[in-house]
Amino acid sequence: MNERVPQSQPMAASFAERGTINAGTTASGREIGIPYLLKRGQGDGPCLWVNAAVHGDEINGVFAAQRFFDRLVPSVMTGSVVVTPVANVLAFDERRKTTLVDSIDMDQSFPGRANGFATERAAAALFDRFGKSADVVINIHTLGTPFDAAPYAVYKVHPEARISEAELLAHIACFEPTIACRMPVANASGELPGNIGGALDYQSLSLGAIAFMVELGGGGRLEEDHVEHGVAGLMRLAGKIGILAASSDPVARQIRRVTRRAHRLAKAGGLFEPKVLPGTAVKAGGSIGSIRNLFGDVIEDIAVETDSWVIAVRRDPVVHSGDRVAFLATEWSDTDVAA
Repeated sequence: MNERVPQSQPMAASFAERGTINAGTTASGREIGIPYLLKRGQGDGPCLWVNAAVHGDEINGVFAAQRFFDRLVPSVMTGSVVVTPVANVLAFDERRKTTLVDSIDMDQSFPGRANGFATERAAAALFDRFGKSADVVINIHTLGTPFDAAPYAVYKVHPEARISEAELLAHIACFEPTIACRMPVANASGELPGNIGGALDYQSLSLGAIAFMVELGGGGRLEEDHVEHGVAGLMRLAGKIGILAASSDPVARQIRRVTRRAHRLAKAGGLFEPKVLPGTAVKAGGSIGSIRNLFGDVIEDIAVETDSWVIAVRRDPVVHSGDRVAFLATEWSDTDVAA
């Protein structure tokens, strides 16, 4: 297991720094360089690491991370902030979730392998540089490019985490998410298949950091309202952990905690027409959309079996059998969070 090191060790002494982390070279000899930005305050304090675009088509987080960093003034900061606006540079250049080089999901690859596949090498280089020193880690995602979504959060519970689930939710509340999803790790029920334990936030929890995911809308495009939502959350969080003065912007004292989620899939191929919006509830038996064939006939109405919360809905209407048309929460409760 990786061991935690003091936050001062990998950090530069200057108030502001930018550079790249070398993660190898391409076939043509171009350096695979992961960009980072760093600002240090006037005194010792926590280290906040904001990571974005661990999937190359998730754009809103790139803008949110950059804008947050631009608004930080070192003279009124305590501690340090690291921003890695594009973690998966190969996939980012290709405008894909994963790079064609190896098709490996970077957010299932941490802490990485220095002698592994290209994506694993990049994950190792990134995690070795900042993962062992960050006190708080925010991994910003979006849903995939075919989807619309309202901002929400995802968190995992690790047996070696240094804070309780209740305290984790209190930090998540800074982002005022529509929901906060508790993601199973041993059995990622209702999720896409993969190594959930290889996520950046889970590996950061294993080293004792406060860590979770923030989902800012849909992928493949810039959504200004969701970007600014993310920036506001990061500013509130920086105030909560003491990097900035406490924010005067009030934080919600209740959060919708989701404990079960599921994808809804198309049975028949055709054109999907949504009837619901992300961030809304649908009663049992209600329709979330329908599918028409190319003759214009409705061939499938997609109804929910239980009361559901719409996390995301497909905006790309062209679907095949088995394509995802919606992402739903099917079990949740309103939970009070600490100040």
